[in-house]
Amino acid sequence: MSKDEYLITDVPLKALTVFALPMILGSFFQQIYNMADSVIVGRFVGSSALAAIGACAALTNVFICVALGGGVGAGVFVSRYFGAGEYGKMKTVVSTSLLSFLILSIVLGVFGFCFSNPMMRALQTPADILDDAVLYLRVYFVGFPFLFMYNILSTMFNSIGESKIPLGLLIFSSILNIIMDLWMVAGLRLGVFGAALATLIAQGISAVLSLLLFLNRMRQYESNFQLFDWCELHSMFRIAVPSVLQQSTVSIGMMIVQAVVNPFGTQALAGYAATMRVENVFSLIFVSIGNAVSPYVSQNLGANKPRRIKKGYKAALILDMCFAAIAFIVIETMHTQISSLFLGKDGTALAYQVSGDYMRWLGYFFIFMGIKMATDGVLRGLGIMRPFLIANMVNLAIRLSVALIFAPRFGIAFVWLAVPAGWFANFLISYVALRNSWPTDKVEISQ
Repeated sequence: MSKDEYLITDVPLKALTVFALPMILGSFFQQIYNMADSVIVGRFVGSSALAAIGACAALTNVFICVALGGGVGAGVFVSRYFGAGEYGKMKTVVSTSLLSFLILSIVLGVFGFCFSNPMMRALQTPADILDDAVLYLRVYFVGFPFLFMYNILSTMFNSIGESKIPLGLLIFSSILNIIMDLWMVAGLRLGVFGAALATLIAQGISAVLSLLLFLNRMRQYESNFQLFDWCELHSMFRIAVPSVLQQSTVSIGMMIVQAVVNPFGTQALAGYAATMRVENVFSLIFVSIGNAVSPYVSQNLGANKPRRIKKGYKAALILDMCFAAIAFIVIETMHTQISSLFLGKDGTALAYQVSGDYMRWLGYFFIFMGIKMATDGVLRGLGIMRPFLIANMVNLAIRLSVALIFAPRFGIAFVWLAVPAGWFANFLISYVALRNSWPTDKVEISQ
């Protein structure tokens, strides 16, 4: 066995820990992109500029989730063929997905650039930050093909058990982003435009380096392959489309929640945006563990080792419990200091109250997100997408219904009070589906 095949040979807890930790660190540095913009803009420009960037977050997440969902579809088959040693088919999937999603990213980037203003108006963005929000969004969409390429390639690296290269690239690009942010926002005084331009440059360099490194890695697996295969594209879409729908719909739901928050005013939005950044940091720990589970499951499925799948699931739950405890301790003891990183001296009492209340509430319930993500990760790895999609839609419906019905009448706290209930309902539905879907001793790669 090659050292690349540790996901199908090593003890499950050890294999998942070695694989997931670079992904967790990578998620942390991925958030530094957004957090650097928020912290630097909030401190050097003001809370209104912070609110402008925060107002874009839910919308940009919709488009990012298209990239992530597309990568999931390709990644499941890359992992499965890698585990089975069918490198020609693996490289065909890689080539087909890169060409397909490059075209898609250009189309979405053009669409987003042209319709930035109408979309932000539809979200009821406060008038005093509308122009800055639209400017930030348009620069973001110019660089969308780079962001798309990087996310797809990261999924490809992870699918073959290589999570350290994406981590190294993220560390590099995150540091570059901070340096560029400080220069353009604090030095050149370019405000929101400078923050967006710094992110664009850092993402572009990271994407190009990712492509060069990945192409070099593929040369190690000598085999004939097709540049484009419609059958493989169809197979990928069977996994990718439900994943894109799930992730995009959830982000659209968060965008609707954003529209509920906006009428509470700029300062409430600033406090909400600050905690959304913190929530994303901790959430992506559990997302990373779930994303690590999917290639683990797919590789073992391809290698006809289904008994290791259940052991890997239990190992993921152990990791989730450990990180949920860490998240609770950090938030409970440092929530005010964390809020001040974003809000600074300009933050009002309302902004700090919204941020603190939201953050402390979530700190108690991150374990629900963890077990949900681990269970969803196994379903993705097995290619079982329908219950996965249904579970996430129920999660979204609970959060949206409470926010839309109760928040306008009884206060902004109802935007986040139902979040843990949604996570737990998602877990229950996914777990019932999983219990009925454990693979038998002999499995085959499905098309």
